[in-house]
Amino acid sequence: MDFSIKAFDTKNTIASAKAGVVAVAVFENKKLSQAAKALDGSGEISAALKSGDITGKAGTILLLRGVQGVAAERVLLVGLGSEEAVSEKSFASGVSAAIKAFGALGASDAIIALPMTEVKERDVNWAIRCVVQTGHEAVFRTDGQKSKKDPAPAGVKKVALAVPATTDTKLALAQAVAIANGMDLTKELGNLSANICTPTHLANTAKKLGKDYKFDVEVLDRKQLEALKMNSFLSVTNGSEQPPKFIIIKHMGGKAKDAPVVLVGKGITFDTGGISLKAGPGMDEMKYDMGGAASVLGTMRAIGEMNLKLNVIGVIASCENMPSGRATKPGDIVASMNGLTIEILNTDAEGRLVLCDALTYAERFNPAVVLDVATLTGACIVALGHHKSGLFTRDDDAHNALADEIMAAGKAAGDTAWRLPIGEEYNEQLKSNFADLANIGTPGGASCTAAAFLENFTRKYTWAHLDIAGTAWKSGGAKGATGRPVPLLSNFLINRTTRG
Repeated sequence: MDFSIKAFDTKNTIASAKAGVVAVAVFENKKLSQAAKALDGSGEISAALKSGDITGKAGTILLLRGVQGVAAERVLLVGLGSEEAVSEKSFASGVSAAIKAFGALGASDAIIALPMTEVKERDVNWAIRCVVQTGHEAVFRTDGQKSKKDPAPAGVKKVALAVPATTDTKLALAQAVAIANGMDLTKELGNLSANICTPTHLANTAKKLGKDYKFDVEVLDRKQLEALKMNSFLSVTNGSEQPPKFIIIKHMGGKAKDAPVVLVGKGITFDTGGISLKAGPGMDEMKYDMGGAASVLGTMRAIGEMNLKLNVIGVIASCENMPSGRATKPGDIVASMNGLTIEILNTDAEGRLVLCDALTYAERFNPAVVLDVATLTGACIVALGHHKSGLFTRDDDAHNALADEIMAAGKAAGDTAWRLPIGEEYNEQLKSNFADLANIGTPGGASCTAAAFLENFTRKYTWAHLDIAGTAWKSGGAKGATGRPVPLLSNFLINRTTRG
């Protein structure tokens, strides 16, 4: 679905615009939006509202054809709830209903003339992102591995967003499209079966992004990882036939002297749990355990398309976690890249074992901030459900400011996070009689002890951890990758370009 901006004024009116369909808002209490009033010269829209054919409740729709005095072939009335306060939820509901209706029409183009400047506590830029992401979601396909593809979607292919002529929204649209494209890549990678989306596939995806957007890309193999003494990372891959890949992808869009933001992604392309084998039901969903890596690649695609004026480096540690005669055993002790020894009490707590070496590697970039992203713990789902990602940072002024910055970026993007605690009390739960650290803690606070484990490898820079176990994918009938937290990460990076 292609999107564009169309400005209207007294000379170029919504009523004279030619299109297959134009969507305008109506409200409860039988009220019309300004755009709806502009199309109601014949009184047909008012009559439909007064008759009760549409109530104006958020998400309701009514299609009218051949409205007198309107150049568009169809007028789609879209309910947005209360006129006094168009909420974020009601606007999103209306947009979703309109986009869904577009797919069932015999029209190829549409104009969305909903009140994008009137959403409570949101601006027009947010409204544009809402429309674009909803449009991408509506046409996103999951049939890439089917022998017979699903029928190609019919209906609207081009959508113009009606905005006031005085509003400069071209940048907002470009950013919205770039973020949506990044989400699409993240979803495509997540949904691929694990026999296709291997560590090598992720590395090749990074290389393709490098060609498309002129990123510097480097991929380290086992011998190079052994030379770096990444024994914690390598302990996870011991049982797999698939070679591990350590991916570095650089977008140096800022000044040469500027310290980069480093995004670190967990890339376990399939997680059986290793010797600490997971239960069978639902294990197929462990192909999504590379959601952190996929979101880093999706974010890099988004910022490459935007040509963001910021230095950003993606670091991805990718491998499989499989059981075999070579697999790491519970009770094994390994030395991490920074020298700390780790007693591996549970081989299914593998994400932190690959991330700790990746976080140590990130030191060499002298980063402004490091943000790691991982489908790390089921405990985070227990704490936050599937609504918010878990956010962890140290408790000091710099990290409190960073937490506020990340949470604000997520709220503005509609991709929210919630801060959870770490501290010395959680490190106490990680004590081992035989090594510097155990890779799991004593019972209780499992997402917090996982974050506390990672914190031990981040003390030379400013750092935050996002646990996306509850937000990276959906189960059941809606099974599939969500593309989160690409909106949060992209918005965080966009905001960094405007800092003084």
